[in-house]
Amino acid sequence: MIKRFIVISLSVVLPLWADGNKAFDWDKLEIQLKNKYGPRSGLRLRAWEKILTEPTLTTDLNKLKRVNRFFNLLNFVDDILLWGKKDYWATPLEFIGVNGGDCEDFSIAKYFSLLELGIPENKLRITYVKALSLKQFHMVLAYYETPSSIPLILDNINPKILPSTQRRDLLPIYSFNGENLWLSKAKGQGKLAGKSSRLQSWNKLRNRFSAASLRTPLYSLD
Repeated sequence: MIKRFIVISLSVVLPLWADGNKAFDWDKLEIQLKNKYGPRSGLRLRAWEKILTEPTLTTDLNKLKRVNRFFNLLNFVDDILLWGKKDYWATPLEFIGVNGGDCEDFSIAKYFSLLELGIPENKLRITYVKALSLKQFHMVLAYYETPSSIPLILDNINPKILPSTQRRDLLPIYSFNGENLWLSKAKGQGKLAGKSSRLQSWNKLRNRFSAASLRTPLYSLD
């Protein structure tokens, strides 16, 4: 199954994130979402804005809880029903706009939101696992307080944030962030397997982002 997702790519990927939420043109984004997805999408966008600009979210744990709770309110919908494709990784705006997505979309939206809230990229990994109780492949977000820490798992199936040692129903296969890709081992953080640009679906997602500020939208809604 790993080979299905890991594809060598020589494309150059532009940075995803602009200079923090100060560059965001939330009014313009709201108009774009409403035009494409309907009026309620604007309400969801503003709720997301409130999280990303909330000054009381000062600790990593508070940020994890707030972001996890917000996105887990959205609906789980299979890609084939939502996008007409077997496998489609949505941007956070697409996910918020349509009010639904699958496990990849939950994990990706949480990942970028936590980056925007100031959590360093090296503490976050989108992690591809096998959900043993469901007998299917799944994706979660892992947070490492330190490089040697047992990660905390943010999941749309189990809404409670738990250490990975308490999620024995999940068998990790590989993980990645904006820079690197790791193949999982029984213990430790896994074996470094190169750059995350080897993931074709990740490249397609990143390439739908604009490197410009939100005067020309950071997210592509096409």
